[in-house]
Amino acid sequence: MGNRTRPLEELQIKLQYKFSDTDLLVQALKHRSYVYAADENSITSNERLEFLGDAVLDLIVTEYLFQKFPKKHEGELTQIKSLLVSKVVLAERSNDFGLGEFLLLSKEETQAGGRQRTSIIGDAFEALLGAIYLDGGLDVARNFVERIVLAYCDDILSNNTYLNFKSVLLEHTQSEGQGHPRYLVSAEEGPDHRKMFSVEVLISGTPYGVGQGRSKKEAQQMAAKDALEKLDLH
Repeated sequence: MGNRTRPLEELQIKLQYKFSDTDLLVQALKHRSYVYAADENSITSNERLEFLGDAVLDLIVTEYLFQKFPKKHEGELTQIKSLLVSKVVLAERSNDFGLGEFLLLSKEETQAGGRQRTSIIGDAFEALLGAIYLDGGLDVARNFVERIVLAYCDDILSNNTYLNFKSVLLEHTQSEGQGHPRYLVSAEEGPDHRKMFSVEVLISGTPYGVGQGRSKKEAQQMAAKDALEKLDLH
């Protein structure tokens, strides 16, 4: 492990979890850009662990919401879960223990701001969870998610910034130097009292999402949500 030992120890202290197999932790931190730059077949990126962690996160959050909200129907639970497991929320929660500082990225990705990129940090959180699950089991993984994410569930659900897809998309485009998204009404259908609007959102002139709603504002929110999903941010 060499000079990586100290940063790994620091991260484990912040995580409040000590790995039995630190190779799992190292793999969870390896972004694909680092693997490509190393050009070694023996080095594996964190994508497989991310795949596993995504499923583990889904189970833990679903079970938590099922118990916490016994009177909410399936549609409401799905919406809440979608928010809690979004890359935006995962990246925000990961900032508490500085996950971005410990990621293994290529020099180019680092210079491009990869350590602050929401999608990269959100993916790394899922990979880290997958590693914790393999190393310590489901109960340990559940404790980690409850401590890092679910303990803030009520705060997250009451935060309009998280629920405002347009605000989240604007924050992303500005952080990427892409300016303000443009929302264009592409269609209006139905009588005045039941009109349905279709809106398209463009980022740097490129279409990224479409949405429909009973008002232009609602359609814009749905278009922003669609764009965030395509950007792997929701």
